Amino acid sequence: MRARLDFTKASPEAFQAVLGLENYVVNQSGLDPHLIHLLKLRASQINGCAYCVDMHSKEARRSGLSEQWINLVSVWRESTVFDDRERAVLEWTEALTNVGDTGAPDSAFEPLKDFFSEKEIMDLTIAISTINVWNRIAVGFRNQHPVDRVRKAS
Repeated sequence: MRARLDFTKASPEAFQAVLGLENYVVNQSGLDPHLIHLLKLRASQINGCAYCVDMHSKEARRSGLSEQWINLVSVWRESTVFDDRERAVLEWTEALTNVGDTGAPDSAFEPLKDFFSEKEIMDLTIAISTINVWNRIAVGFRNQHPVDRVRKAS
């Protein structure tokens, strides 16, 4: 698979606009970085974005999150490593990432109120929306993740 185009050069203005959202989420929103890693990783898994799954799992690991935590994000409903706050974020992430199917139901929204202010809920929603934009860019243009040492299963 080859990249279809370099999106940073095809429309630098569009790239900068999305980067502005990313910078807000990461540097200005005040959201817990742990939760940002969580929602980015889960949305990227749902969207089948290898580039972003690779990047965000490495970022989460560098931030001190455990291998077990990272590995179980994709099966969070069956795991006990996620607390109720994280589960609320995961549920909202899935609801918004699959909004065409889910319609963002009250059952996904209401649990957020137990843990987050309205501003934080808005910022989480912007964070989820932003990673979905990145996923669509990376998948749509076949952005390739770097390959670490290749090891094959024996």
